[in-house]
Amino acid sequence: MSTRVEIDHRKGGTSRIRHPEKVHRPDNPIARKPEWIRVKAPNHPTYHETRALMRDNKLVTVCEEAACPNIGECWSQRHATMMIMGEVCTRACAFCNVSTGLPKPLDEGEPARVAEAVAKLGLRHVVITSVDRDDLSDGGALHFAHVIQAIRATSPTTTIEILTPDFLRKDKALEVVVKARPDVFNHNLETVPRLYPTIRPGARYYQSMRLLDRVKQLDPSIFTKSGVMLGLGEEKMELAQVMDDLRIADVDFITMGQYLQPTVKHAAVARFVTPEEFEDYGTMARVKGFLQVSASPLTRSSYHADTDFAQLREARNKRLKEAQ
Repeated sequence: MSTRVEIDHRKGGTSRIRHPEKVHRPDNPIARKPEWIRVKAPNHPTYHETRALMRDNKLVTVCEEAACPNIGECWSQRHATMMIMGEVCTRACAFCNVSTGLPKPLDEGEPARVAEAVAKLGLRHVVITSVDRDDLSDGGALHFAHVIQAIRATSPTTTIEILTPDFLRKDKALEVVVKARPDVFNHNLETVPRLYPTIRPGARYYQSMRLLDRVKQLDPSIFTKSGVMLGLGEEKMELAQVMDDLRIADVDFITMGQYLQPTVKHAAVARFVTPEEFEDYGTMARVKGFLQVSASPLTRSSYHADTDFAQLREARNKRLKEAQ
């Protein structure tokens, strides 16, 4: 029997409604998961050490807020994806388990605490993401830059991957983030254009594509990355077109994973994509020229990000040598 473990790690819990915009939506029953989607309950001692470090440094992680199925494995290896600028998002995507509402003001001490946690964990590679902050004039771009700078100051050999919002209608915000020079700039498309109105209503597909393209224009040395969820009702040819769009923008790395429905108020799983299909999609992506591809039911944006980055850098070096 397959299981998916969801645990609320936040001390004391919360009485606030997590998804107020979804309360009156009709229920979508959660489908039974197939045998190939399995996770173990988190019980490794290092998992609890990582959890304690996050609490001691008053940090939020997307691992918890998004109910990631890989949290037990990743935290047992001291890999935690930190989510900056709070745990409340200004968007209300139909797939996402992060809380929706009006966020609190930015915490100016957060960059230093993130840097301290990275140093204590001894991370070779760290992934930093955030909620959408449409309430801020720059969408949180300067805060991203401050976090990158703080990590560079305390852990100069650690490579930094950021997973950002789309900075929709935030003029010059992207330039601020790119100037801070993260090693990897990730922004997820999440799904195919046809499904944006129902799955990602607050976003615009072509804004996301322009964002990824613009990063390469500003600094070609930065690796770019994007991810999509499968099982939301997309068609194979639509996914192939998304891959082509990403390659036109010179995106280096694509991730593809199975969408898992967080609650009955979220978008339903249209189908569970088989491991064999994921393998085929991975092959398709490699043929289209991506330097790195991760495609499996449990793939997530930051899953195995450290080893993926090492392979990504090696693939680029190999391609550059072949071009000489």
